[in-house]
Amino acid sequence: MNDEHLTLETSEAPAALAQPGIRHDPRSDGEFLLALGKRVRETRDRRGQTRKQLAREAGVSERHLAHLEAGEGNVSIVLLRHIGDALGLSLPELLSVGAEESVEQRLVRRILEQLPRHRLEDVIFRLMRDYGQEEAARRNRIALIGLRGAGKTTLGRRLATDLGFRFIELDAEIERDTGMPMGEIFALYGQSGYRRIEQRCLRRALDSGEHTVLATGGGIVSQTETYDLLLSRCLTIWLRTSPEEHMQRVSAQGDLRPMAGSAEAMEDLRRILAAREPQYMRADHVVDTTGQSEEDSFRALRNAVVDRGG
Repeated sequence: MNDEHLTLETSEAPAALAQPGIRHDPRSDGEFLLALGKRVRETRDRRGQTRKQLAREAGVSERHLAHLEAGEGNVSIVLLRHIGDALGLSLPELLSVGAEESVEQRLVRRILEQLPRHRLEDVIFRLMRDYGQEEAARRNRIALIGLRGAGKTTLGRRLATDLGFRFIELDAEIERDTGMPMGEIFALYGQSGYRRIEQRCLRRALDSGEHTVLATGGGIVSQTETYDLLLSRCLTIWLRTSPEEHMQRVSAQGDLRPMAGSAEAMEDLRRILAAREPQYMRADHVVDTTGQSEEDSFRALRNAVVDRGG
């Protein structure tokens, strides 16, 4: 291929660009060419190619490539872009000759294109989590989330025994890692320091093998990076119960840490649960243990895990 094959006489450009009824991209043609040139230049740099090497491999002159990288690309690419706009096609779609897109693929692409940016990231994360290459391994690591008193330790130990998996309680791993009880860890490192230790211990637990049932701390959902790591590496189940049962169970354990010093403990608990619920709802499954016996709760949890292939 030589430069003549890529070139459209500039005398033809004004009439072609002025055709009515074409839906142009909000960016100007100049901005588009600058962005295109930057993409070519940065890609060439990442590949460690000189301009001369790329020009030789592409079959174009070095001068032509220099103009392209400077944002002075040939007007024909702009015309092609406008044709795509008029057809409702992006340049990649217009140029993907020989790669016919199925109806299902077009539908998925259209849905993704219409999503607002703030929702797109979460949808892509869920697609990667549920259909990515790590899916089989993820479903052999079961993580239980929820506030204290939900039954994560009790039910988690039973589930691990039933499945023949190992059981890990993340709080215990954190105490083992630091050599200190929880209260001292928070007093010494603060909330942010604790969250860093929590993520380190979580990574270590996940990297040490599959076939694990993991009971996590109630606040793990408050640290986005750590929680995303958990969701991407584990089949995650929220053990949910009512604020009243949370309070009753925690009180029975003699542990009132989240409500210490508060005259309105129940209101505090409701507030914590309401604030975290949107994050808890991101789990793969929800098992509600409200009003359930331990046996009934375990049966519901076991059924959720058995259904993990669906």
